[in-house]
Amino acid sequence: MPKIKHDIANIKLAPQGKLRIEWAERNMPVLRLIKERFLKEKPLKGINMACCLHVTTETANLMITLKAGGANAALCASNPLSTQDDVAASLVKDYGISVFSINAEDKKTYYKHINQALDFKPQITMDDGADLVSTLHSDRKELLKNIIGGTEETTTGVIRLKAMAQDGALKYPIIAVNDSKTKHFFDNRYGTGQSTVDGILRATNALLAGAKVIVAGYGWCGRGFATRAQGMGAHIIVTEINPTKAIEAVMDGFEVMPMADAAKIGDIFVTLTGDINVIRREHFEKMKDGAIVCNSGHFNVEIDLNTLEKIKTKKRKIRNFVEEFTLKSGKRINILGEGRLINLAAAEGHPAMVMDMSFANQALSAEYIVSHHKKLNNQVYVVPVHIDDGIASLKLKSMGIRIDKLTPEQKKYLASWEMGT
Repeated sequence: MPKIKHDIANIKLAPQGKLRIEWAERNMPVLRLIKERFLKEKPLKGINMACCLHVTTETANLMITLKAGGANAALCASNPLSTQDDVAASLVKDYGISVFSINAEDKKTYYKHINQALDFKPQITMDDGADLVSTLHSDRKELLKNIIGGTEETTTGVIRLKAMAQDGALKYPIIAVNDSKTKHFFDNRYGTGQSTVDGILRATNALLAGAKVIVAGYGWCGRGFATRAQGMGAHIIVTEINPTKAIEAVMDGFEVMPMADAAKIGDIFVTLTGDINVIRREHFEKMKDGAIVCNSGHFNVEIDLNTLEKIKTKKRKIRNFVEEFTLKSGKRINILGEGRLINLAAAEGHPAMVMDMSFANQALSAEYIVSHHKKLNNQVYVVPVHIDDGIASLKLKSMGIRIDKLTPEQKKYLASWEMGT
């Protein structure tokens, strides 16, 4: 095998990573079916790809699928704390895939790795948060002429890209994988819901039963986490800026109030909004001694850590993934995972079973871009319905579940205005 370009922590970790990649693959039957077809048809043959995603066992199986389809794909991290170094090593050594990612890398290294992935002169990009696309449009503009399209995995990334498209700044078409039904209904709700609980418990060993848990943001991620934390006995309080989502939270049985009020009574705070400085100085100063604060929404910007650093009198790492900040009042605030995504910093991210559908969307969207890019404009598109529904059908088939079909009479009734009621 030719020498594979890479920048990883330790190639000797590959054997452990390979076993973990295989374990995840067992729970990704949809992606497995796509990989089998890709091996035969090679729909991505000769396509260079730069992928900025969480470097985990599930992502590894996506990369292996893209390679099976004929792509020459390079992978870098979309989050410095989510990289599984053994998985990165196995992708390089066992699968011949270029990886540029090291767990806990600093910001300078993070962007160096993005640029190393872009050095592959991609024709298709895969992004998780739009940092790859932003770098292309600012520092690597010379590469834009090669690109035929891209995909985006997250809510925040899609918001950024839609803003770029509206301003006329987006230079190639993007498919919003995040907005597909088989992604956000399942990945965001069930994946983020379960893995956020997992990350908090691994980091703190806290008891959720009886705790007042403040959930900032009631989108699919927020409601997924709220439901699962409630199932473990937590008292859920939701903060929101959207009146419709606030009403939903109330009708789902949760208390709703502003963060200024919730800060006084919360035991555990979780941000899931995708916006900046959701928890700020005025909130820190009102919190109980020993409050636990974490983020499961977007990067490390949802918690105003810069201000917290300024108002602290003391800071110490009290256990893995927990930093204790002492304020002038003597109150202690515990920040989990440096304010980064706690489900990836302290846990393993989404279970493979749910990422199976998300990454099936990624693989099939890349295939769609190759065959349809000449018809696409420089805007953000939803995943085509036939792809979305096809993934749901494959998932049901893999679970051994059958569903009904419309009869000819029923189809006619739904399509007709003449039959009435």
